[in-house]
Amino acid sequence: MWSLIKVKVIAETPNSISIQLEGVDRSYANAVRRFCIAEVPAMAIDDVVILENSSVLYDEILAHRLGMIPIKTDLGRYNLPEDCDCGNPLGCHKCRVLFVLDAKGKEKVTTIFSGDLVSEDREVRPVSETIPLIKLAQGQTVKLEAYARLGKGKEHAKWQPCTVATLVEGRNEGVYNLTVESTGALPARQVVTKAIELLEKKLKEIEVSVGGASA
Repeated sequence: MWSLIKVKVIAETPNSISIQLEGVDRSYANAVRRFCIAEVPAMAIDDVVILENSSVLYDEILAHRLGMIPIKTDLGRYNLPEDCDCGNPLGCHKCRVLFVLDAKGKEKVTTIFSGDLVSEDREVRPVSETIPLIKLAQGQTVKLEAYARLGKGKEHAKWQPCTVATLVEGRNEGVYNLTVESTGALPARQVVTKAIELLEKKLKEIEVSVGGASA
């Protein structure tokens, strides 16, 4: 199906892309948009082990803030937990990444940022190092371990690889403009190409399933 569609890149930066789709049904174009949001995997912190927290924030609020940090993602080196062969509910080096935070308040109130998280994989790190996490007064301490894993936006918004995915009709029939803005976890172009790949895979599975049922 995809080979019959004409694709033209209208504008592109590392974190955004606008493409024109021609010769495609609206339902298919919209499915690509929805897959960009809900089906393309991205890394996000999912499990947090609080070792010490004498700050003013509850453990749950701190863990939530950590979970919403966009994380640089490498889809080639990590597996979705359900697809990993480790069989370990805690994960392994192929399906999760450990982050460590060991922060102490100084004489003046200290702001702890996402860049203070230390990752065991240099390539898997916060998209920005300047996201504020917590403020610590003198004598206050936060020590924790956080585990990031791949997930999908349909499970939770923290795994959505894009902040914007819009589809508008072009001037001619059968022409649609798709615009995707990435969180920075993945390049915008990769979000779109991965969405198309996953959609085509799903369609083939349905085709095989329907064909087997009719036989």
